[in-house]
Amino acid sequence: MSDNQLRVVWIYPDLLSTYGDQGNALVVERRARQRGLDVARLDVRSDQPIPTSGDIYLIGGGEDRPQRLAAERLRRDGGLHRAVGNGAIVFSVCAGYQILGHEFINDLGQREPGLGLLDVVSVRGEGDRCVGDVLGDINPQLGLPPLTGFENHQGITHLGPSARPFAQVRFGNGNGTGDGTEGAFNDTVFGTYMHGPVLARNPQIADLLLKLALDVNALPPTDDRWYEALRNERIAAAQQPA
Repeated sequence: MSDNQLRVVWIYPDLLSTYGDQGNALVVERRARQRGLDVARLDVRSDQPIPTSGDIYLIGGGEDRPQRLAAERLRRDGGLHRAVGNGAIVFSVCAGYQILGHEFINDLGQREPGLGLLDVVSVRGEGDRCVGDVLGDINPQLGLPPLTGFENHQGITHLGPSARPFAQVRFGNGNGTGDGTEGAFNDTVFGTYMHGPVLARNPQIADLLLKLALDVNALPPTDDRWYEALRNERIAAAQQPA
């Protein structure tokens, strides 16, 4: 890949790609191309090393055993840590979100070390599974419109002092802690429980990742009519009585 290419890395599609989360990689790539950017997408399987020269890294959700395998391999590989040290942007969903924290509960019922890239700890909830459409307000610091997504998880994620909530839910469970928070982020690393895929429902988040990776304050406008139709439909669905 040439030095002037935007490099998008989709991590472990063979382990972490449930609920259409690979759509996030497609949306980032598409919205970059719509702006005339030279973009290269690399899908890295779990038997391959993580490149350290990427600009945006995307991680999806997965079932419990693939999540444990992914965490083990990412810890052993170390490439994602080095990429973040180089200034890369990371966006993770569900199982990927938990992996980026300090620890989570694996399929064996044991505490599994995460990567420590987000100051969060995930445990397994004792109540009903969190399933359904979610509507929330993204952290005002990020300057984005309301969040729409679909959650399907048993996990409860507690934020530490250096993690900021990604959003505050109006409808849905989010992190499952009862305080209405959803996801977490720091300067360059983001995590959320939202599927959908979440970047198709919220293209402005994809644009935020692009702006951070390019270190710019704005991008050229693009046609958002299809995205807005999807957003409006799902936001209306989230507000319907159960």
